[in-house]
Amino acid sequence: MTGLLILWLLAPLLLLAAGLFIGTLVERRHLSDLQRREAQLDSIFVTDVGDFFAGDPAGGATLIVSEVVIASDYFKTFAAGLRGLIGGEIRSYVSMTTRAHREALLRLKEQAQRDGYDALCNVRLDSADVGGNVHNKKGGLVMVALLASATAYRRRRR
Repeated sequence: MTGLLILWLLAPLLLLAAGLFIGTLVERRHLSDLQRREAQLDSIFVTDVGDFFAGDPAGGATLIVSEVVIASDYFKTFAAGLRGLIGGEIRSYVSMTTRAHREALLRLKEQAQRDGYDALCNVRLDSADVGGNVHNKKGGLVMVALLASATAYRRRRR
């Protein structure tokens, strides 16, 4: 009887610990992948200005779009709920949002490079509520959804 009670009490803690371990591992892998890809695409010029900086008129231009959705793991959602009780910045959500922004921008750069362009202008990042988190007061899994768009073009060769 006491063994069943101990198991009943330990099961949620074990699940939270597993969530922390797996979530941290996945996040570290994603951050490492982001860093590697950013280094490879560092030569692509990016600006949010709506003008072609040193653009080649003969090179053409095109609109490119990418979407990114990153969800929080259960441990971070649980910890953020606790943090929400006392107030303050929820760093795990800030980290998740930063990862989503970096991923969206990288996808724009990768698509531009694939299409033969070396610059992006008029970069726009818009967030969306995919999981119904704004209207769902029960909690649930938190997600960051971003729609990124930009104009890809070729710079003038000197």
